[in-house]
Amino acid sequence: MSRHPFDWIDARAEQRARAGLVRTLRPRPAESPLLDLASNDYLGLARHPEVTRAGADACLRWGAGSTGSRLVTGSTELHAELEAELAGFCGFEAALVLASGYAANLAAVTALTGFGTLIVSDSGNHASLIDGCRLSRAVTEVVPHTDPEAVRKALDGHDGPAVVITDSVFSVDGDAAPLTELATACRRYGAALLVDDAHGLGVLGDGGRGAASAAGLAGAPDVVCTATLSKSLGSQGGVVLGPARVIEHLVNCARTFIFDTGLAPAAAGAAMGALRLLRREPERAARGRAVARELYERLTTAGLDSVAPDACVVSVRAPSAEAAVRWAADCRAAGLAVGCFRPPSVPDRISRLRLTARADLTDQQIADAARVIVTTAPRG
Repeated sequence: MSRHPFDWIDARAEQRARAGLVRTLRPRPAESPLLDLASNDYLGLARHPEVTRAGADACLRWGAGSTGSRLVTGSTELHAELEAELAGFCGFEAALVLASGYAANLAAVTALTGFGTLIVSDSGNHASLIDGCRLSRAVTEVVPHTDPEAVRKALDGHDGPAVVITDSVFSVDGDAAPLTELATACRRYGAALLVDDAHGLGVLGDGGRGAASAAGLAGAPDVVCTATLSKSLGSQGGVVLGPARVIEHLVNCARTFIFDTGLAPAAAGAAMGALRLLRREPERAARGRAVARELYERLTTAGLDSVAPDACVVSVRAPSAEAAVRWAADCRAAGLAVGCFRPPSVPDRISRLRLTARADLTDQQIADAARVIVTTAPRG
């Protein structure tokens, strides 16, 4: 009797259900009564009239789609303008915009490494960086979380090119990487430093210029940063920032740039609008960090287990995956949308609620959100 080729999927589904790890899509309406602490809209710009108008105007002028890869028809004058403004704002020599932050990380990791390269990767890095390491054909050594000494030990004795890869702000607990110490280790051994600044752009540094700028590393010849346009800038897409020769190399060698359709004009236009708004209102970055700190202090004062935030991510630990799911559902029933992180999204296998501190939250909304989280918290 022959077996169906997809029978194994049912077995996997049963395993997920028993472990409390089933994930489902939840389409949201255009307007929601929920207070949103689940999205990555750190600066509250995704629905800002100036940002949405910039996206709409770009769509009307340049068309609904980019019509092809960046090397064929997918590069518009708008893309080039956005790249120049991103590079200037973040303090780098050049920038390259891709269709997503995931694609940007795959591009940077795979194009800057290969056979003979040693990659030293933080154990808490985002899945896109992990996938880039897997695709790179380089030797990858995963080191303990935010441990510069472990990075030094990994680099010591390696004879050949090396790249140290880290998130600037880690998406699970919201803690920051020790970039200054990592850069020192890299320079001692002649390694490059690749920083994923997805959760730092718009939040850290002077006026939100990012973690590399805050650490005095922006524009350094041995530092490359990636970022997404879908968090603080409220749009969609990714960017690689670095020395001009690195960006030129990616244009010629990065497969997720060469073979992917270019970023849609509407997304590029919205990102441009958000970036220009942030230049005029740099206080949004500091406000986002202040909201995160206020949430953390309210939750820990109430006895919940939370990690001090270095940017706009606030995590609160749950006793189990099942408890985290129930907790998030209870928050939702009380009018609050929160993120729910469970394995395999969390490298330490500890489930959490993940909260987004937004710069546009009022003091009353912060108090209301903390109250809901505390009153719905699992007992025992």
